[in-house]
Amino acid sequence: MERVEAELFTDGGNDAVVRLAGRKFPGVLIQGDTLSSLRADVAELVELCSAGDLEEARHVASLLQVDLESRLQRYADALDAHGISRPF
Repeated sequence: MERVEAELFTDGGNDAVVRLAGRKFPGVLIQGDTLSSLRADVAELVELCSAGDLEEARHVASLLQVDLESRLQRYADALDAHGISRPF
């Protein structure tokens, strides 16, 4: 393990916006349990598509989209608040 300095642009939370030394843009730190839940949701979506249950697949996909949009907005807001251009 290596200890490094990082800049914290938001509260710690489940999706903290941080920038490591030497990086131009911050990133989003997602906790392992949250990452596992995202993977499980995508796996469920794949299973629903494979089974042909498109209605439920659309529902699961829309929930994922809302979740990711919320995280992306938090990231964008943090960059805007600190005068950092967006990498997208």
